[in-house]
Amino acid sequence: MEMVSPEQHPNKAFAWAATDSSGVLSPFKISRRKTGKKDVALRVLYCGICHSDLHKVKNEWGTTSYPIVPGYEVVGVVTEVGSKVEKFKVGDKVGVGCMVGSCQSCDSCANNFENYCPKLILTYGEKYHDGTTTYGGYSDFMVVDEHFIVRIPDNLPLDGAAPLFCAGITTYSPLRYFELDKPGMHVGVVGLGGVGHLAVKFAKAMGVKVTVISTSPNKEKEAIEHLHADSFIVSHDQDQMQAAMGTMDGIIDTVFAAHPLLPLIGLLKSNGKLVMVTAPEKNIQIPAFSLLMGRKMVAGSRIGGMKETQEMVDFAVKHNVTADIEVIPVDYLNTAMERLAKSGVKYRFVIDVGNTLKSTS
Repeated sequence: MEMVSPEQHPNKAFAWAATDSSGVLSPFKISRRKTGKKDVALRVLYCGICHSDLHKVKNEWGTTSYPIVPGYEVVGVVTEVGSKVEKFKVGDKVGVGCMVGSCQSCDSCANNFENYCPKLILTYGEKYHDGTTTYGGYSDFMVVDEHFIVRIPDNLPLDGAAPLFCAGITTYSPLRYFELDKPGMHVGVVGLGGVGHLAVKFAKAMGVKVTVISTSPNKEKEAIEHLHADSFIVSHDQDQMQAAMGTMDGIIDTVFAAHPLLPLIGLLKSNGKLVMVTAPEKNIQIPAFSLLMGRKMVAGSRIGGMKETQEMVDFAVKHNVTADIEVIPVDYLNTAMERLAKSGVKYRFVIDVGNTLKSTS
């Protein structure tokens, strides 16, 4: 095993955690397991802030156990590898996404869809195989099974790459799986936030015609001029919606807030696919005839498997796809969460963990 000194790699880690449903984050010490035979230890350099982090720290989904250390858009550098690690070495630049464990024996795992394993272990807030709690990337280092580590090529900016490990794969995977990636196809993207802007970027890189669908008319210039979407529809403008009826091969819906799906289904061509990649706050109802008339599909997609995540990163390097970010120090976290709740960021906050966590803690 390649080793570093205990002083460089202590079992105790510095982190920022929420300890109750107020959602306020503050410095916190956690324990990380020792690096096992198949483990990779990494020093965290950057960590993106996902909208799910906001829900989790406030226990808005009713599933949070405290203390909780969020963060599953993690990039860093390898500091130690176990004796049976084959794919990584000390000094490699790597990323960690939404999951750190699965059963490795079910059909989903066998087919590289670990994200759908019934025993999936998320990067934070869950119990690991050894019974310990998983803690995320709002911390100075992590220890992760090498199977759930992704290599980052040298020419991909690390800060802009961090959101790829959640928001990026969340949009890349359905575009690929539902075959909405063919040049000349027409794909709609609902919502232009942290997830939606990456859906636009990946779809455009695949050669797809992209229409952004938003409730905010003031986002049109940004969508067209900056993100290079081909067109823009204000979803509550009936004339614009009517003009686009039956024109789209697929739609990637990235909106967390409750919203009607029937108008979106109307935008689809026959055999079109509406894919939801986030969980709206309220349950949805869909009239069956809206699907029967045109053999249309409403589907869901949740992140992606590890093989696909590596493929996504390699595609991002080739096509220069990174997130539009605002880099923040760790002591700005609570303000960032307040702004995120009001959609006050273009388009993703990324914490500069490597340069700001230790001094703050």
